[in-house]
Amino acid sequence: MYTKLEQFLTEWKQEAQITEAVMRALTDDSLLQPIREDRRSLGTLAWHLVSSIGYMASLGLSMDDLPDQKERPASAVEIAEAYSRSARSLERAVQEQWSDETLGQSQQVMGEEWQNGASLRFTIMHQAHHRGQMTVLMRQAGLVVPEVYGPNYESWIEKGMVPLD
Repeated sequence: MYTKLEQFLTEWKQEAQITEAVMRALTDDSLLQPIREDRRSLGTLAWHLVSSIGYMASLGLSMDDLPDQKERPASAVEIAEAYSRSARSLERAVQEQWSDETLGQSQQVMGEEWQNGASLRFTIMHQAHHRGQMTVLMRQAGLVVPEVYGPNYESWIEKGMVPLD
């Protein structure tokens, strides 16, 4: 849980940059890569990350740049752009509308009482969870995955090193 706005804002900016890199690596064709036949696709997961940022509005934040449509766009570029706008919108809203004191206030979230600082932490962890799923599907779709928390397979090779198995 965050107790200081600056803690969240610092981590959100870093995590959003990583997610933006993952989103920018998507292609229109890769959006169709399924987890399995009866589950979400890579495009559905990507759009879920975009649209889920809006749930923070239910906690009293007013955000100005959230996507209007419920259906995911067919374009990977549109999804990536929508993510960037939504991520910046959340950042601005938290910075302008909440304070360190606000982070300790409680709200009903999914039938439970959560402090706002815990909701922000959940938002980051939710993003990391689905971003991890996306990187696996990206590999299955034949894409190069950007560096997330360290070098990817291709980066090791570019550096003249033997990739880890």
